[in-house]
Amino acid sequence: MKALIVGSGGREHALAWALSRSAELEELHAAPGNPGIARLGRCHPVRAEDAEGLLALARAVEADLVVIGPEAPLVAGVADHLRHGGIAVFGPSAAAAGIEGSKSFAKDVMRAAGVPTAATLPVARPPCVVKADGLAAGKGVFICRDAGELDAGLRGAAGLGGQVVIEELLEGEELSVLAICDGARAVPLPAARDYKRAFDGDEGPNTGGMGAVSPVRGFDRQEVDALLAAVHAPVLDELAKRGTPFVGVLYAGLMLTADGARVLEFNCRFGDPETQAILPRVDGDLLGALAAAAAGDLRAVTLEESDLAAVSVALTASDYPASGDAGTPIEGIEDAEELGALVFHAGTARHGETLVTNGGRILNVTALGPKVADARAAAYAAVERIFFAGARYRHDVAADG
Repeated sequence: MKALIVGSGGREHALAWALSRSAELEELHAAPGNPGIARLGRCHPVRAEDAEGLLALARAVEADLVVIGPEAPLVAGVADHLRHGGIAVFGPSAAAAGIEGSKSFAKDVMRAAGVPTAATLPVARPPCVVKADGLAAGKGVFICRDAGELDAGLRGAAGLGGQVVIEELLEGEELSVLAICDGARAVPLPAARDYKRAFDGDEGPNTGGMGAVSPVRGFDRQEVDALLAAVHAPVLDELAKRGTPFVGVLYAGLMLTADGARVLEFNCRFGDPETQAILPRVDGDLLGALAAAAAGDLRAVTLEESDLAAVSVALTASDYPASGDAGTPIEGIEDAEELGALVFHAGTARHGETLVTNGGRILNVTALGPKVADARAAAYAAVERIFFAGARYRHDVAADG
């Protein structure tokens, strides 16, 4: 099978790594890819949002399956364009991707499906949560516990453009539950928890994610199956009833409150950085599973969960998420890999023979171990081997695991 991955971040590198392990893979391509993916397959200079360019590329490389990583091209309808061109695609239509592309649309779907979620508030009054209605790369959510935070949150959300949604502030631990979907059925992936705030102790602004851990204590396959029945299945049914069946990864971001799990948000794609901790724990043919979902039939697919734990730590530019960094040399990746870590490239580039920074989140360092504590120790030992000027990371990823 020939596969084409669309995207250029750490999530896409993790997908490339996982697909490259399949015995069914004949060729791996990426658009535009990154230097890490280039070690596994061939990268092509086509942007993730360039639907016509991607269609031409998929035909040129004779791709049997296109896997779209980021949310923006999905919401923009890239999957629709490829399907209309006769290409098999793992990724939802623009209409189904509205589950992430519009918070208000997602709320409407959840209400119709009877899925528990945070209540929408008629007025902005602390404590509450202010959200940009559209896509914001994980940076459009503002926790407002007092008037000052509310003012800042309203300004921040308004600055992203579009409508603003006000929700009740839920308290508890967060959980990410992802499932591969074929429009009607769902196959769960291992549960994970990500660390969104920029600094230790969950301080600072929200980011795209500073690290992730899998498994999450208390959420093995039985508990995940129960959440799929309560959350994912009703949403899949509702989207199908609306004539927009969901084919791709349906990702539920949940808050575990005293009254049970509540949906904070849905995403229409693999999480980043959750994917970097989840996929190393998946036992089975991921490529075959994605192809079966794209073909609309997951009935014969099962993916087992490894007994090993995984912890992934993001190394970022010094001022992330306010700004990124470009052109700074990166050293020590080979040393980290010699310790057994997986180093996924999230924001890197090549200047000649030199690997350099090229983004906000630069690398994701993932390690496995018998227990979360073992994986955590191994991940941080590998992180210590990597250097670029201004490198920053959280020191408490999975410390609660």
